[in-house]
Amino acid sequence: MTTVRASACPACAAAPAAEELARKELSKARVLLSVPEVHCAACISTIERDLAKMPGINSSRLNLTLKRLSVDAEANIRPEDVIARLDALGYEAHELDAGALSMTETERQGRELLMRLGVAGFAMMNIMLLSVAVWSGAEGPTRDLFHLISAVIAIPTVAFAGQPFFRNAWKALRAGRMDMDAPISFAILLTLGLSIFETLQSGAHAYFDSVVMLIFFLLAGRYLDFRARAVARSAAQELAALEVPRAIRLADGVEETVGVAELVAGDLVLVRPGGRMPVDGLVVAGQSELDRALLTGETLPVFAGEGTIVSAGEVNLTGPLTVRVTAAGKDSSLHRMADLVANAESARTKYTTLAERAARAYAPSIPILSLGAFFVWMYLTGGDIRVAINVAVTTLIITCPCALGLAVPAVVTAASGKLFRKGLLIKDGTALERLADVDTVVFDKTGTLTMGAPEATNLDTVPDDARRVALALAEASSHPLAASLAKGLRDLGVRPAPVSDLTEVPGYGVEGIWHDTRVRLGRPAWVGATAVELTAAYLSLGQTTHAFTFTDQLRPGAEEVVRALHEQGKQVWLISGDVPGAVQALAQRLHIDQWQAEALPQEKAAKVAALQDGGAKVLMVGDGLNDTVALSAAHVSISPASALDAARAASDMVMLGRDIGPIADALRMSVQAKRRIRENFWQSGIYNAIFVPIALVGLATPLIAAAIMSVSSISVTLNALRLK
Repeated sequence: MTTVRASACPACAAAPAAEELARKELSKARVLLSVPEVHCAACISTIERDLAKMPGINSSRLNLTLKRLSVDAEANIRPEDVIARLDALGYEAHELDAGALSMTETERQGRELLMRLGVAGFAMMNIMLLSVAVWSGAEGPTRDLFHLISAVIAIPTVAFAGQPFFRNAWKALRAGRMDMDAPISFAILLTLGLSIFETLQSGAHAYFDSVVMLIFFLLAGRYLDFRARAVARSAAQELAALEVPRAIRLADGVEETVGVAELVAGDLVLVRPGGRMPVDGLVVAGQSELDRALLTGETLPVFAGEGTIVSAGEVNLTGPLTVRVTAAGKDSSLHRMADLVANAESARTKYTTLAERAARAYAPSIPILSLGAFFVWMYLTGGDIRVAINVAVTTLIITCPCALGLAVPAVVTAASGKLFRKGLLIKDGTALERLADVDTVVFDKTGTLTMGAPEATNLDTVPDDARRVALALAEASSHPLAASLAKGLRDLGVRPAPVSDLTEVPGYGVEGIWHDTRVRLGRPAWVGATAVELTAAYLSLGQTTHAFTFTDQLRPGAEEVVRALHEQGKQVWLISGDVPGAVQALAQRLHIDQWQAEALPQEKAAKVAALQDGGAKVLMVGDGLNDTVALSAAHVSISPASALDAARAASDMVMLGRDIGPIADALRMSVQAKRRIRENFWQSGIYNAIFVPIALVGLATPLIAAAIMSVSSISVTLNALRLK
């Protein structure tokens, strides 16, 4: 058993607690994969329905914005099994290992899109120069020559720049399905084939400029959408970016640089000043300060010395530290926390299900609609195949439901990322949706609105002899009030009295002999004092008694969060197991009108249930074992990272830092997120209601359709980024 030095620093307690949260609450049979080639709602439906048929798979969830697949599976399912299944469907997949592969693949995809976009743009400008002459009236051999030169430029350009569409379409068709790249690829090849036919037949109309411009706009749309998603970088990626790939291992005093994946529990690693912690562990040598800002939101560095628990991702500031590894790589708290956030971002909500149903019903109608448009226009134009194909191609492109597939995940990802940067980790992806309905907030007192670190308030009013005796007695006890009293007296320069025969009586207090007189510090009945309506420790000194009163230090942001909740129109309750005087004093200080003191655990849960039975949607914020039942019963629940394991396990969100202010931000942002999702649905619906008829009646070209479709997808993501 390892002895860990206790710390009164809340930040020191918060980080290890947050680490333990991630360590204990993730399923061991969870597979996270990067699927870079998914791009529409049809991909979501295809992958999730196919994996549902795979033995050993309990559930799966594909996040379109992050291109990340989360799979809950039995212990015998390996990532390789799921990757092989996806490959059979026509999708490339990579296991997310320490965040590195996911980020590398994403950046590679962005560079590839930009390169193909540049080639398409260069070819488009050259073909447009040739087309100007044709538009200006060039005929006969001159027109045919310009068409031929355009074909020589366009054909290799289409073959190279159109690969992202052709590759995805081919994989889908080979797997026996059709995704949204299939109609787009068909439209491009059909237009190119028609243009080649016209050129070989010396026809007046060729569409090389249109087909290359079409690819240019489609690639531009995908690249801009890629960049917009990068701005909405998720909380999981923020955490993954903190992971260190290599570490300095100490073996018999020899330093060796190795991959973090090679480290095992018990190894010793050296972390130099300025370096980031590569592992979870225990400091066995050295002293320094740690920057935990990105993990806990704390801006001030904290001391680290022998016995200090450290976590992967923390920054060593001032001195070298030797750390004994307790967990590394996939087992580290940082990696598990990133997985936890990624799972929350991929959760299925009411709006996600609605979007998928709409896209699933809409996607099969696209080829039928396009084919119908082709035959109708063949009939209306007396067999003019050029016009009919043009309308069919335009319909294929403009009806792609990409925006519908992005409507929900773009908002959820943006919101979770912003809240994480404010210090609030979302464990359950549906919590954000439920949080938008909250109208009542119930706070616990100690450890939630306060830091659980009592401070003596009346030391100046107590006689010196009483203070000296109290210090001697308090130093003999480990009780939190005794520790706080001893600290306060020492800070005043008080020296302990010579008290002998010190004995601590569990549940009552400490007693000893001073000047042949028995003195006691503890409960009022045991001491023989009259209790006051405040948190206090009582001292008996001969025939006299003294009460040392305490107040709890407010958690940072407590006053601001209660004020913000009132401004948002929320009903605020304070329910605590503390004495009425202490609860009332805090309620008055924070301007909370409704409070309840001396509440037992079942009474807290009963109050939450009663509020909800009355129609309220309750957010419960608590940290103790006595809050666990109430946290589970509430509509949504939040606990600090320093809370007990049971409280964190029962909560939907966890505050990583000391500041409680992010709770108000979360409530406000959840309402915004719900509004943005609805706006995205309306936007997608209006887009289809307006532009699909325009395509069907022949008032748009494939080029215009590509531009409009790209703008629609990008606008959905940009709307999600409006969250503040």
